[in-house]
Amino acid sequence: MAGRRSYEHLEQESFDRPRRRTRPRTKDRPTYDDAVDATVVTVDRGRYTCRLASDEEVVITAMKSRPLGRKGVVVGDRVRVVGDVSGAEGALARIVEVAPRTNVLRRTADDDDPVERVIVANADQLVIVVALADPEPRTGLVDRALAAAYDAGIDPLLCLTKADLADPESFVRIYRPLDVPYVVTQRGADVAQVLEKLRGRTSVMLGHSGVGKSTLVNALVPGTDRAIGVVNDVTGRGRHTSTSALMLRLPDGSGWIVDTPGIRSFGLAHVEPSQLIQAFPDLAALTGDCPRGCSHAATEPECALDEAVAAGAVDPDRVTSYRRLLSSRETAF
Repeated sequence: MAGRRSYEHLEQESFDRPRRRTRPRTKDRPTYDDAVDATVVTVDRGRYTCRLASDEEVVITAMKSRPLGRKGVVVGDRVRVVGDVSGAEGALARIVEVAPRTNVLRRTADDDDPVERVIVANADQLVIVVALADPEPRTGLVDRALAAAYDAGIDPLLCLTKADLADPESFVRIYRPLDVPYVVTQRGADVAQVLEKLRGRTSVMLGHSGVGKSTLVNALVPGTDRAIGVVNDVTGRGRHTSTSALMLRLPDGSGWIVDTPGIRSFGLAHVEPSQLIQAFPDLAALTGDCPRGCSHAATEPECALDEAVAAGAVDPDRVTSYRRLLSSRETAF
């Protein structure tokens, strides 16, 4: 009985689960006053290579900090980093903030793929590299890349390679109504004209495998040594050589180029056809009389663009070219 009375008089707290001794939660977040600005120049399996804004010669390796969660960090992002930013071998820093982006160049794997893939951030020029021969040029990718550039608010530039194998005029004629600027180069030629188009810009180099993009990058930035592939004699397609996007500074420091892996698909699920007209102010001004919901496609029965063509108010080739871009979202290349 004495033992039972002793049990009954024990304090209840003695049977409670031990409480974890943790610090109280707080809404305060680190200020990262010691963080430094940098730009992401390549991404490889969770490692981010960055160049410091204060000294672009210093290249550091960083990880993404946990508070950023699932926020994506891509080539071209302007970030703030803490930790070891000396650039010494084996040093590792942390990306703690990502600055708001001015724009992003995106694509999807297919036109019905809901997952967007950001190719690069904060670029202001898309250089679409096209071989005039070997492999034969295909307008499908060019049309889709133009649509993505206009959607992102990025200036396009056609770079026509291998002009020693074919005359560029037949290809240039296709895009002349859209006023897309272009530059022509060939194997072993001086790249001064291309370089002039890149100065003062952050340019993304995009193209099919085998069009000479890596050769061009190696000529523009000597010592880069991007792998160069060959074109398959049977399929007429190139082999992927670059495996990740790489941002490079031009030798004279006047601009940046981003070399991207050769692509074989460029989905436009993220591009709203109704918004594409905004990239063509002269055509957009003519669509005020279009019926509600008009897509401005050639199949629309009362599109004001057709009326403008009939009245001679617009170049019909320009309307045709615009509609080709519009239809590129549904047409494979």
